[in-house]
Amino acid sequence: MTFVDEVGGILPLLVGGFLAAAAISLLLTPLVRALVRRRGIVDTPNHRRVNTSPVPRGGGVAVVVAFLVVGGGLVLFNEQIGPMPAPRSISTGELVALFLGGGLAALIGAADDLFDLRARWQLAGQVGLAVLAVFLGIVVEAINNPFGPRTIAFAAPFAMAFTVVWVVGMVNSINFIDGLDGLSTGIALIAALTLGVLSLTTQVAQPFVAVLCVVLAGGLAGFLRYNFQPASIFQGTAGVMFMGYTLAILSILGTAKVAVAVLVLGVPIIDTFWVIVRRLSVGRSPFTPDRSHIHHRLLDLGLGHRGTVLLIYAICASLGLMSLLVSTATQVYAFLGALVGFGVVLFLLTRGPREALEPDSYETPPADPEAAPEP
Repeated sequence: MTFVDEVGGILPLLVGGFLAAAAISLLLTPLVRALVRRRGIVDTPNHRRVNTSPVPRGGGVAVVVAFLVVGGGLVLFNEQIGPMPAPRSISTGELVALFLGGGLAALIGAADDLFDLRARWQLAGQVGLAVLAVFLGIVVEAINNPFGPRTIAFAAPFAMAFTVVWVVGMVNSINFIDGLDGLSTGIALIAALTLGVLSLTTQVAQPFVAVLCVVLAGGLAGFLRYNFQPASIFQGTAGVMFMGYTLAILSILGTAKVAVAVLVLGVPIIDTFWVIVRRLSVGRSPFTPDRSHIHHRLLDLGLGHRGTVLLIYAICASLGLMSLLVSTATQVYAFLGALVGFGVVLFLLTRGPREALEPDSYETPPADPEAAPEP
């Protein structure tokens, strides 16, 4: 059987896995919403948030359950499910890292939803998850060479360190972009579908990973029904941690697809990079919340809530399509170009009319001692 025939044979499985995960998430989200509302687990309005009334959070638990039930079931009953492809070059330890680590990520996030953990404890949990993944065999041993036909192999210590940074970075990129209704959910959905399609290409040839990516996309699609603006429930840290961790692991499983993940998630990754740079440049902690993210700036310039979300969706989808159509070298050039362009845009936005922006977005200018007092 050729690879093309194999892909055609699992098409019903891909559709079925997507719909099953979407159905579970769609049906479970209202139950989670009712539960967290009774427990008082809500996001209350403040100067940074866009919601004007308390909104339940923690809805990402529905996505977690959908992925673990459908994806885990397909893996556990692999031999009994005819069309399910075999996990080529994927060890049992790596699958444990995906499912166990994803569950632990959701639990750490749920602890933050319940107890509002300090940033340092969240970071410690993220590093612990990344180290656990490395211990179980999740390591980026090589990446495609953007300037030649061969791959670039990493020495073991560097490969393990790179993997830890990659997992922690992915979690925080999704976390930092989670500022508008449906934004992080939609971006993760686009990323999961892109990684799934890439895994079906002859260059990667990982249909097993493709199935898991599509199942994750299904869970996100079901939840997006309630999370899109106006959202009746938020992902919460539980969902954000799970999404970031799972996408990071799926981009490594089988054949490392890190370059593609970097490009399709270019908006949250670059936004996180520039926000951290800006916070450090003014002597603040990189985890100090503010309104310096790109979605906040677009809102402050007058673009509506849905318009901002849909614009970022379009950018991510375009970058995802580009990642599937162009060479690795072009992907790198595109990402570097986006990095510089994004930085210029953010710089110009921060120099925009201050009266149109939230006062907490910027440092207060020093008072002029010779200025006349206000009446």
